[in-house]
Amino acid sequence: MKKSILISLLLTSLLSADKADGEKVFKTYCWGCHHQLSEAFGPSFAEIASKRSYDEIQAYILDPESMYKAFGYKRTVMTKLKLTDKEREEVAKYILLYKGK
Repeated sequence: MKKSILISLLLTSLLSADKADGEKVFKTYCWGCHHQLSEAFGPSFAEIASKRSYDEIQAYILDPESMYKAFGYKRTVMTKLKLTDKEREEVAKYILLYKGK
């Protein structure tokens, strides 16, 4: 019993850390063009999460110029962000929190 409670608390704290880290990256690099639930200059995170996998989101962040045609866009205006691997992973996880919203 104690072991399952401890595991639950650990998982909850890890998920909370992921959200906080992803939200921080979002606010620093993404918020000017994307919002969580509404369209801004770019699509909302809810729209992105409904169409893209974790790997696809990371690939687009890593190199939008080479990915936009694969995603069916006529052009891309997203700049190539200089994120660390951890920042890119965290924001991709954060985006996927909006799947189904």
